[in-house]
Amino acid sequence: MKAGRRRRLKIVVAALGVFVALVYLNNTSFLADPVGDRPFLVAHRSLGQGFRLEGLTGKTCTASRMLPTEHPYLENTIPAMEAAFGYGADVIELDVHRTADERFAVFHDWTVDCRTEGSGITREHTLEELQKLDIGYGYTADEGKSWPFRGQGVGMMPSLEQVLTTFPDRDFVIDVKGNDVDEGALLAERLAALMAGREGEIAVTGGPRAVDLIRERLPHVRTITRPQLKRCVTRYMALGWSGHVPSDCRHSLLPVPANVAPWLWGWPDRFLQRMDRVGTRVVLIGDYAGESFSKGFNDPRRLKGLPAGYSGGIWTDRIDLIGPAVRAP
Repeated sequence: MKAGRRRRLKIVVAALGVFVALVYLNNTSFLADPVGDRPFLVAHRSLGQGFRLEGLTGKTCTASRMLPTEHPYLENTIPAMEAAFGYGADVIELDVHRTADERFAVFHDWTVDCRTEGSGITREHTLEELQKLDIGYGYTADEGKSWPFRGQGVGMMPSLEQVLTTFPDRDFVIDVKGNDVDEGALLAERLAALMAGREGEIAVTGGPRAVDLIRERLPHVRTITRPQLKRCVTRYMALGWSGHVPSDCRHSLLPVPANVAPWLWGWPDRFLQRMDRVGTRVVLIGDYAGESFSKGFNDPRRLKGLPAGYSGGIWTDRIDLIGPAVRAP
């Protein structure tokens, strides 16, 4: 009787050992090639002025806590985008608001009070009204003693159409600041007209109701929302050992916090391969600690912590620092 139990126990242990070995082989990166020759770089809001992060909330006016300026560019503008691409950006993230005249303005803030001399909710202005404002008006690094960009940002708020026609062969991530189905439908209509064969170059994120509608109407456009990201990561952690990629992870732009990435099955190369096969681009962002997902790799020293041969994306607010560092021999 005891011999039979020992035999069954040996069989169970052996089967468990075989299972663990198969899971290891299915997820080790030793047997997976990188998906590219180098990382691709995503410039958050193109290239803008830095600001103090202490005590930051969703209502903080970041322009009023600007750090001493290191370059002449204002975020989400055509010159800043040209500079970002020049520094090595492969993709630029930009923010859009639907305007009162059914256009899309490229601007981050929900109101214009912080960065401009105007007032009121951004979406309640027409594009013409927004483009008359000075978007450099509110920047100060010394609590209002000086205003280094005042007068320099008049007419510099572009429309989405201007951006996509100025850079017809470049990749963008469009962050929809609104969250209603009508806005999603309007943006889907405009993108369908503007993209004309460049669907793979555009990704959309932002308000879930707006983005879900875009995902439905423009299935070739990569999308991601916070709820979708949460479902993707939790389901992949549960089932990814088998190689299964959940539907929420497919054909997406997947931001992965650097301190979460090592816990993903197959990280890095096997994971990147799996996502690449389902049309998903993976972008490493800063460590997750319960705050905004928009923080990126802004210090070149952090690049030393990347896996050897890493070929996914890197999200950065400082493409002027990270771009040259990544491309250095």
